[in-house]
Amino acid sequence: MKNYHVAVVGATGAVGNEMIRILEERRFPVGKLTLLASERSLGKELSFRGKPLPVEVLTENSFPGIEIGLFSAGGSISEKFAPIAARAGCVVIDNTSAFRMVPEIPLVVPEVNPEAIALYKNRGIIANPNCSTIQMVVALKPIHDAVRIKRIVVSTYQAVSGTGKKAIEELSLQTRALLNAQEPEIKVYPHRIAFNCLPHIDI
Repeated sequence: MKNYHVAVVGATGAVGNEMIRILEERRFPVGKLTLLASERSLGKELSFRGKPLPVEVLTENSFPGIEIGLFSAGGSISEKFAPIAARAGCVVIDNTSAFRMVPEIPLVVPEVNPEAIALYKNRGIIANPNCSTIQMVVALKPIHDAVRIKRIVVSTYQAVSGTGKKAIEELSLQTRALLNAQEPEIKVYPHRIAFNCLPHIDI
């Protein structure tokens, strides 16, 4: 079996950490793993297969030799660096909203439309949907195949973890502040998130 040189972009974030864990748990054939993040993470180490790996700073020169790039550093980072990675020969799998609405980039849920993966050759990028969409279409696919669904109406509640570590920390700090009769600090979201629901979502 071929082993791949894999990069995780946004490795120190909540989703990046989970990607690393899943690569190890599923025994994905990783020959080499490169961990990429912002300058703030320079000097950090993360564990993979029981060994510490250094976190490298993401730059435009990070991608030569990398075969698969898992992007989870936010839409603006993906918009800038995913095309650069693709031009370097890396197959990009993007976990952000950056390319979900781009017609020539396949939006893939493997259990639903695996045939679309081949369309990555258009731009070298595969997008995946929002987490709520993924679990919904997996459940709806067999129903649609049987009776052809015409329309669905959906309401979802998104976890702050989808926004990343800063949002998780803000929820924790705001909760603590409110329980101690203090004014919570608001940074990540436009309004207080603790004990609240916001009509605010990424695509």
